[in-house]
Amino acid sequence: MDVYTSLADFAKRHPRLFVLTGAGCSTDSGIPDYRDINGDWKRPAPVTFQAFTGDELTRRRYWARSLVGWPTMATAQPGASHRALARLEASGRVSQLLTQNVDGLHDAAGSRKTIDLHGRIDTVRCLGCETRTPRADMQLSLRARNPAWAALEARTAPDGDADVEGQDFAAFDVPACSTCGGMLKPDVVFFGEGVPRERVQAAFAALGEADAVLVAGSSLMVYSGFRFVQAAVAAGKPVAAVNLGRTRADGLLALKVAQPVGDALTALADRLDATESCFPS
Repeated sequence: MDVYTSLADFAKRHPRLFVLTGAGCSTDSGIPDYRDINGDWKRPAPVTFQAFTGDELTRRRYWARSLVGWPTMATAQPGASHRALARLEASGRVSQLLTQNVDGLHDAAGSRKTIDLHGRIDTVRCLGCETRTPRADMQLSLRARNPAWAALEARTAPDGDADVEGQDFAAFDVPACSTCGGMLKPDVVFFGEGVPRERVQAAFAALGEADAVLVAGSSLMVYSGFRFVQAAVAAGKPVAAVNLGRTRADGLLALKVAQPVGDALTALADRLDATESCFPS
């Protein structure tokens, strides 16, 4: 039996899937991932919440790199994995999609049962008054204040970042909240920052109603995602993973499909569609 058939059989046996996705779902959309095939960092770890909020130069550097890198994120389109998962949801196979990604591409592909575990990069949040504004508006302000920076070119990095180095970041002008003058931050969960409790509770409630877990494109090295696999196994729910390379949960998996995530999920959706067409209701 080939791995795609095994994956389809897993989905047939467990019709209510809790799907947990990671960066591997979005690499085909031009958004780089953080980790290599062994689950190790490809690049320096992302800025922490403590560094962003506690050091002005770190904050200026973050927004300067974001100014240059944002267009890649803003123009990214859903890839094969996003479209396949939207198809699986539409056919009733996905009871909940929990994504660790912040790019919003699952929503763009048509998935509606989605929880953005780590927030959304297309929104900016004021840490003072909690006002939220579109990231696109922040980009206009950053460009207006820093026209020379807007002309820079750099290699794209994960999550709307860019590898801008060798610049005087102290000269970069970052706007404050127009409502209260507070500090502005992307509405995403940084390292060192807690995931909002209501988001975690909603995800665990959905996991409790599911038959099994399907991990797609994640090494699960970050505990905020891995804990849902742990909870599923503790509850006797099987876990399958589609991921190229090692995952933190390899010893817990009922099925591992080491294939490109877009190819595997498309094959899964195609095979389940074919099964349903053979047995119409």
